[in-house]
Amino acid sequence: MTALLLLFDTVLLLTLLALAVAAVLSPEPRRAVILFIAFGLWLSLVWARLRAPDVALAEAAIGAGIGGALMLVAARRSARTGP
Repeated sequence: MTALLLLFDTVLLLTLLALAVAAVLSPEPRRAVILFIAFGLWLSLVWARLRAPDVALAEAAIGAGIGGALMLVAARRSARTGP
């Protein structure tokens, strides 16, 4: 493994961890969902880097795409109704 690939993998890992922590600790639901979508797309890059393109495509389409859209709708509806 070259130094450049090691640096790229390290950046992928640190960014993935930062997105996960930010999504979990976000007090605003809409922002948490957007961070979750970004996490899913970034995780797709990790799967592609691990040479699993089928898993990367499924993560991007299902995890970030469909799951994120459903959570955005739920966050919008819960913000409208309120506690």
